Amino acid sequence: MTKKSATRLTRFGLACLISAASPAVFPAFAQNGRVVTQPSEGRPGLSYADIVDLADKAPMVANVRIRNIIALKPEQAGTVPAGYKRLFVEADVTGLIRGEAGISPLVTYLYDAPTDAKGRVPKLKKAQMILFARTGGRPGEVQLIAPDAQIPATPAEVERVKSVLSALVAPNAPPRITGLGDAFHVTGTIAGEGETQIFLRTENGDPVSLSILRRPGQAPHWAVALGEIMDEAARPPEPGSLLWYRMACSLPAALPAQSVRTLSVQDAEAARADYAVVIAALGPCGRTRARP
Repeated sequence: MTKKSATRLTRFGLACLISAASPAVFPAFAQNGRVVTQPSEGRPGLSYADIVDLADKAPMVANVRIRNIIALKPEQAGTVPAGYKRLFVEADVTGLIRGEAGISPLVTYLYDAPTDAKGRVPKLKKAQMILFARTGGRPGEVQLIAPDAQIPATPAEVERVKSVLSALVAPNAPPRITGLGDAFHVTGTIAGEGETQIFLRTENGDPVSLSILRRPGQAPHWAVALGEIMDEAARPPEPGSLLWYRMACSLPAALPAQSVRTLSVQDAEAARADYAVVIAALGPCGRTRARP
């Protein structure tokens, strides 16, 4: 540890470290029961859904080069998950992807690094990283939005993060989905014909709806509309798009009873079957992260 680093650590303050190490700094993500495992260094890169999870919740996203790390003593670190060691990190900001200009060129933060069988942490000094963070309580301090909100800054990953952030702030970005509203079903005049419409609840109140159309001898056709009207141009979302993410990672696996409460038993069964078509077509969300 250099004298300069020791001085910075002293200024950071033991009370501040313990406070920053609390669960409030690393809030859990809503995972809808689809989380698999916590990725560690050496595993394949994060999925599209993982990146959006991080980017969507981070007020600041920055490229940094780690200058120095200090392993905190148990009395400084607070509660740390088994198999991890809490580090005090100093890093030079090499680029700001998202956030206000004027960020300190040198930032400090806490990071829970996974340890190997011998209790050693990965070699992080001089590593290029992407941070998903928020500003801390003091100049130059930042807080990761999740324990694993630091990923290697490969050129491909930087471009993928930039693409996700651009989609999130686009004027036509789809809203966050908070649940399902009412479902309606109309049976056609011939056997095997029918149409179901399902309204989605959104965080900002913008209208989003699903339409599933069945014709005899044909596979069900479904589409999603971002607006009051389901026009002929409506299509299913492109896999790996932000709209696909909003749906695949937010919609429940089955149509709840509340959504079909006004329908007859037969129409409710048809609506549930049509909703199942949508869920199957969307496929799994693909999250690989989990809070340790």
